[in-house]
Amino acid sequence: MEANFRSTGRLPAAFLTPGSSSFMDFLGNHAPELLPGSRQLPPVMGAVEAPHGTTIVAATFAGGVVLAGDRRATMGNVIAQRDIEKVFPADEYSAVGIAGTAGLAVEMVKLFQLELEHFEKVEGAQLSLEGKANRLSTMIRSNLGMAMQGLAVVPLFAGWDVDRAKGRIFSYDVTGGRSEEHGYAATGSGSLFARGALKKLYRDDLSEDQATTLVVQALYDAADDDSATGGPDLARRIYPVVTVITDEGYRRLTEDLLAETVRAIHERRLAEPDGPRAALL
Repeated sequence: MEANFRSTGRLPAAFLTPGSSSFMDFLGNHAPELLPGSRQLPPVMGAVEAPHGTTIVAATFAGGVVLAGDRRATMGNVIAQRDIEKVFPADEYSAVGIAGTAGLAVEMVKLFQLELEHFEKVEGAQLSLEGKANRLSTMIRSNLGMAMQGLAVVPLFAGWDVDRAKGRIFSYDVTGGRSEEHGYAATGSGSLFARGALKKLYRDDLSEDQATTLVVQALYDAADDDSATGGPDLARRIYPVVTVITDEGYRRLTEDLLAETVRAIHERRLAEPDGPRAALL
């Protein structure tokens, strides 16, 4: 290896120039080719076969919000992976669940995590939950070109709003359009069935344990009717990823704790395969 005696050891001027506290803005100004949305895809004939993540659900409770996702990734009619991770911490008080093209979605989450960390280091304070939701919206919009070619990313964002002292949920469309959801939300291929379960079982006075049970029930119902959504796999001990965000921060439920909830639901479903029933009146 040849030594570089001409280097001064200093950072390039771009790193020392005052500007936006957004890492995406910095990257867009100095190395735009590194942004996911700036990549040029070759022309393709027919559908692009890439692993896709499916169902993500969320529900608020008195002390925070629960965000959960199943573990199945599909590629056409094939199960590409049985234990994929779809829910990630964005920072200390928020999390994001991914649905859509798995590779692009994971890359977007990593960039989002870096964006929030960069802002905090530059500004010396965390971005508000509303600001985080807006930044994620910008990232999704930058992926619109790929989305039009079938490589869409549609996440679900949830977190604890420090200013309002409550859990909040935000959903998105492929263009980056953002909507705040009240009480519960679902996205992905099984969201139609998961949302139906959430709608019938959700209450405003849920405890954390009840909210956890609710999202697992919703994923169970989604897996019952959507082939792309994976239900709890008791034989392989593969359970949904369930996270809780409160005023104490982000927390992922342990496998042992989640196994108890999953097995209790499974035992109940042996007697009532369609799950719990909501009252008529």
